[in-house]
Order: sequence, then structure tokens, then C-alpha cells
Amino acid sequence: MSSTVEDPYSFGIVEPPEVKHKEVPWWTSSRFGLAIIGFLGFINVYALRVNMSVAVVCMVNHTAVRDMHPSNDTSTNNNNMSGCQGLQTGISGTDDEGGEFIWDKNQQGLILGSFFWGYLATQIPGGWLATKFGGKCVFALSMLISGAATLATPIAAQSGHIWLLLVMRIIIGLGTGTAFPAMHAMWGHWAPVLERSKLTAMTYAGAQLGNVITFPSAGLLCQYGFAGGWPSIFYVLGGLSIIWALAWILLVSDTPVQHKRISEIEKRYITQGLKDTVNDESGQRVSVPWLRVMTSLPVWAIIVANTTSDWGAYTLLTGIPTYMNEVLKFDIASNGLYSALPYIGFWIGIYISGWMADCVRESGCLTTTWTRKIWEVFGQVMPAIALITLGFLECTQAILAVVILTLAVTLSAPVFSGYVVNHVDIAPPYAGVLFGISNTIAASTGFISPVVTNFLTHSQTRQEWQIVFYVTAAVYIAGAIFYLVFASGELQPWARERHGWEGEPMSSPKITELQNTRPLQANDQKTSFINSSPART
Repeated sequence: MSSTVEDPYSFGIVEPPEVKHKEVPWWTSSRFGLAIIGFLGFINVYALRVNMSVAVVCMVNHTAVRDMHPSNDTSTNNNNMSGCQGLQTGISGTDDEGGEFIWDKNQQGLILGSFFWGYLATQIPGGWLATKFGGKCVFALSMLISGAATLATPIAAQSGHIWLLLVMRIIIGLGTGTAFPAMHAMWGHWAPVLERSKLTAMTYAGAQLGNVITFPSAGLLCQYGFAGGWPSIFYVLGGLSIIWALAWILLVSDTPVQHKRISEIEKRYITQGLKDTVNDESGQRVSVPWLRVMTSLPVWAIIVANTTSDWGAYTLLTGIPTYMNEVLKFDIASNGLYSALPYIGFWIGIYISGWMADCVRESGCLTTTWTRKIWEVFGQVMPAIALITLGFLECTQAILAVVILTLAVTLSAPVFSGYVVNHVDIAPPYAGVLFGISNTIAASTGFISPVVTNFLTHSQTRQEWQIVFYVTAAVYIAGAIFYLVFASGELQPWARERHGWEGEPMSSPKITELQNTRPLQANDQKTSFINSSPART
């Protein structure tokens, strides 16, 4: 429907009839299409994030590193290793022990953590830029920059200057750090209230599939790839990310109103549901009520949950390949395959928990607040219990260890229907900015936890990894308790008031003229004279 004088719906002169949830298509809808391409985007985001976790295993000469830091109890360590001989493939140590770089455990921690130095810096700027200019261009630019830096990573590593490799990883972090805030800003305009959990879960599940794909494929490329093996990891994944960014630019729009292929009924359904929480008028800029945001306990509940959840996630994300190499004694190919299993479960769990959360809310069994709290607590307490159990397993129980590790990661999936989507619940207009704030603080765990893990595991023993798992479990439980007490799923007053919209008054001269001149029709059931009250500044 074109925006003409004959179309009263377009100017808000006549309020169109309310569109019911069941009347709107799902599988052929534009919002479903946005979720799919966003899903593919987050596959690439996480592929660029975790590729180094696998690559570093085959880049480093582990024999030389062990000689630099021998175990204090060499007899016990040797007995443990001998007990595992022959239980896992490739443990003789010929392929995975002789990488070309002699980076000690501290240097490996710096390399794995350097990504998060950049990632930390662009969370809040990314949310602000996405709010001001739209998530589409911010997400696209971030992936173009990150893809280019990934392509340059092998050159940086082989230059002989470790600081140059750190710079490339920081640039990748800077780029991908804007991805979640940009996507959150887009869902603030696209996600109907009763579909928020499943749409965001569907999109962000791509992150876990990125882990699933990257771990085994990177392991295979390490052994069989071109350009010497491990460099092919970065060439393949960097190229795919750039291709995705170009497709994103061509296919998506920042809002339903701007989308060229969306159906009229879907556009009305989304805009009607979000009319009190988002600003769709071009030329408007949002001014965030910073003081009220930072003194809001529901916001701090999200921040704490984000931080504690990320501590566990990043500890596992960067540490699983190393744990499987040092404790379970898997070779690099098996390492990549088994490292992916937890994230297959995580990926499936995100979908299931997202659909369950929306079904519970739609049925009225639980309020949004209690849905978020229950899902979040489950998603932090259950992984904590699994990790405590994992700490007691030896390398002779490798299969059971993989099962427990898979459960630990899978059972954290409900947090995507807990704190992850909670920003959109409490303040849709500022969802991107809020995500930027919480993820900025949480991202600090991304470079702290690998350093802590490597500091605690110098001797590469099970007992050292047991301490890592205990610390992670304690962090998980603390975050769950804080979120349970202070979280909310309700639209906050400072977001409902929509204060801070700057620029021209929200009424346009053309609409005002139409309101003043258009005669009311006999069949008009309801009129909506927008902005009849003075505009807020």
C-alpha cells in the first residue's frame, strides 16, 4: 500500500484494525527471514572469535612449552599419561606436539584473550551507533573489517612479532563487538512482544552453530588444509564472513517500514505491537536517560547475569580444546570434533528453550518476569553442577568427561531466553545501548578468564583444571542468585515515557494538514490524531 492521501492508515489518521498474532504468516515472513540471515551472520561472528582456540593447538610446539614448565609432580603426571595411552587417537604426540611457534602458557593466554580487548571497547559505541544509524550498516561494516583482519592473521603470526598477531585479534574483536548490540537494536524494531524469545534465540543460536562448525573444520584444516594447514583456517573463515556481509547489505532493512518486500499485514502487526516502545520516524535521534538506566536494578541484574554467564562461556569456549588436549589427550582432529559436541547441544537447547519461553508467556502460565528468572537461573545453576562433576574425571574416563562437558554447555542455553533478550523487554528503544552496556562489562571476562585459566594450568594436570571448573561454578551460582532477586521482565517507566527523543517535533506538517483538512468518513470507527499534545523534548 502506498503512502498517499487516499491511504489514511499510512499517516496514522485512521487507526487500522488490530492484527491478531495468528493472522500473520510466520514461515514466509520478513521477520523470519531476518532471523535466518542474522543466524548465518552469527555463525560467522563466532567462527572468527573461536578459530584461534583451535588453531593455537596446532600452531604451538607443546613439547617445547612443557619443557619450559615441567610439572612439580612428574611421576604422577607421567603415570596419568601412560594410563591414557591408546585410549584416544593420535596421543603419541607426533602431529599435535610440533607446531612452529614456541609460545608459553602466558603468551597463549594473551593471544586468546586479546580478541576481547577490542570486543570490550566497541560494545557501548556499537549500541549507540546502531541506535543512531541503524543496525544494518553497523553489522555489515563490522563483519567487513573483521573478515579482512582474519585474512591478515597468518601473515601477522608468521611475521615473528607476536604483538602484530595481537593487533589483528584486537581488530577482529573491535569489529565483532558491535554485532550483538547492532542485532539487538534491529530486534527492538522487528520483534513482536510474543515472539521475542524465539526470534532472538533463533538468531543468536547461529553463534553456537559457529562453534559447532568451526571446531571440527578448523581441526581438519590444521592437518589437511592448504597454505601449510593452520593458515587456511583464517583464509576460509575470513572470506566467508566478507561474502555474508555483502548479502546482508542487499537483503535487510533497519525497520519494517523501510523493508521493500514485507507484506502489509506483517508490517501492521509489528508496528502496532511496538508503537508505544519504538520510534520509527526518520531524522529522529535518541538521547539515552543514562542516570536512570545506570540506577535501575533490573538493568544491573542483566549486567551481573551477562558477566557471570560470559565468564563461564568464555572459560569453556577458549579452554575446551586445550582441556581436551592436556587432560583428555585427544589429538587435534579428534579435539576439534569433540570440542564441537557441547555446542551442538547448546544450539539445539537455544531453540527449544526459546520456543518454550514464548509458549509459557503466551499461555499466561508465567509472567515475563518469572519466565526470564526461571530460565536464567536454570541456565546458570545446572552448568555449575555439571562443571563440579567434571572436575573429578580422569583421562581414563574421557568419554564420560565429554558427555558431562556437553551437558554443562547445553544446559546453559536457557540464558538466551533469560538475560539475553531481557534488554528488549525492559526498554525496547534502548535495547542496543543496554546490550552494549552489559556486554561491555561482561566482555572483560573474555580476556581475564583465559589468562586465569592458563595461570592455573601451567602443569597441564587434571587437578589444576578442577580448580578452573570450581571457580567457574561459583561465578555461575553467584550470578543466578543476583538475577533471581533483582531482574524484571516489565517495560521500565523511563523507557515507557520515551523521553529524550531529539530533533523536530514528531508531528509532520503534511500529517497535520491532512488531520485538519480531511473530512471524517461515516465508516471511520476510530481516529488517532498523533501528537495532538505538545511534543516532548
